[in-house]
Amino acid sequence: MLNIELLRNKDKNTINALINRNVDKSDLDNVYKLDMERRQLIEHIDSSRSNRNKTSKELSQMQDKPEIIIREMRELGDKIKSDESKLSEINKRLTSILLTIPNIPSSEVPLGKNEDFNEIIFSENYKDNDKFTPLPHWDIASKLDLIDFERGVKLSGSRFYILKNKAAQLQRALINWMLDHHLDNDYEEYYLPNLVKESVVRGAGQLPKFKGTMFSDQESKLWLIPTAEVPITNIYSNEILHSDQLPIKIVAQTPCYRNEKAAAGKDTRGIKRVHQFEKVELYQYVEPDKSNLTLESMLETCINLCKKLGLTYRVKLLCTGDLGFCANKTYDIEVWSPGSKEWLEVSSVSNCTDFQSRRANIRYKKTAKSKTEYLHTLNGSGLALPRIIIAILESFQNEDLSIDIPETLWKYTNFKKIISE
Repeated sequence: MLNIELLRNKDKNTINALINRNVDKSDLDNVYKLDMERRQLIEHIDSSRSNRNKTSKELSQMQDKPEIIIREMRELGDKIKSDESKLSEINKRLTSILLTIPNIPSSEVPLGKNEDFNEIIFSENYKDNDKFTPLPHWDIASKLDLIDFERGVKLSGSRFYILKNKAAQLQRALINWMLDHHLDNDYEEYYLPNLVKESVVRGAGQLPKFKGTMFSDQESKLWLIPTAEVPITNIYSNEILHSDQLPIKIVAQTPCYRNEKAAAGKDTRGIKRVHQFEKVELYQYVEPDKSNLTLESMLETCINLCKKLGLTYRVKLLCTGDLGFCANKTYDIEVWSPGSKEWLEVSSVSNCTDFQSRRANIRYKKTAKSKTEYLHTLNGSGLALPRIIIAILESFQNEDLSIDIPETLWKYTNFKKIISE
């Protein structure tokens, strides 16, 4: 959630930055108007309470209490209750708007309406195979009995699938390899609930904006997580940390559940865009002056995973129109899939500054005597499956339909090649 002081003071840089993020100017005007009404009403309520307390004290010292004053105090009490009710309604309306306003983009974020304006800041050159044309993953996976698409649909409907045999083993190997890599970089591994309270989803910035893309259980009022970022953000909600506890570095592997509505005919083949997938998530709580350097460090960590797998990759800096709701600055890492002939996003690394910590009320103190401040949060996919599996199946195919396994995974898979039976 934004620091309302920036909107209250009509900070031009903030207003322009939010308009560049496609925020409706009328919403910003409504925030300013409601905040003015709210502060005026609070001042009026405080004055009425002070007057009532003063008069009550004077009445307590009188032997003969004038009826007119008693009646005025009753009327004042009713007016205070009425004003408090109005204040509660204004607070609800104000919060409702604030929850829909995204984070302020960094000055380094390029301007743009959509993903076409994202800036490619690094790209390896992909090479077409001059010996044979690699099959897309849905074809090679079917031929090698690695993915069962039809029975996945039979079990759960469209955009579900079953990983089988060495593909299931490959996914497990990738997860264990990635977790070990991050543990070697001083992250602590967490096992997290996959179902969380609505307040947790809201605190992480998923509600109300992404309500239509999430799964929930109406009876228990719990939500299936779209990413481990959601529960991790709220581990320290409504708590005050101390600077000597920071940074806190967490890694977690979870299933992710997303009820995304893709355009008709778009990404319907294979496992590129599905309702359930696995992801290893990186997360850090840091002091504000450390977050920019932390973002670059987390990006390098995720790039190194792609390098170790031998995948062709590129890095994008997202523009204002494509930036995630909570993010101040985001890098996407994409890998090339020669069978599908497209770049696939496998990691998104973001600095959310104090946006999530304000929503979830996570604060820290530099010293025992210093005032509390909101810390900064960062998250990144390290990495997301199944797109890494897609890239491996398509990038390391051989003409005889076998698939080479990246050497860094051999001790995790216990096989070096997937071959046709």
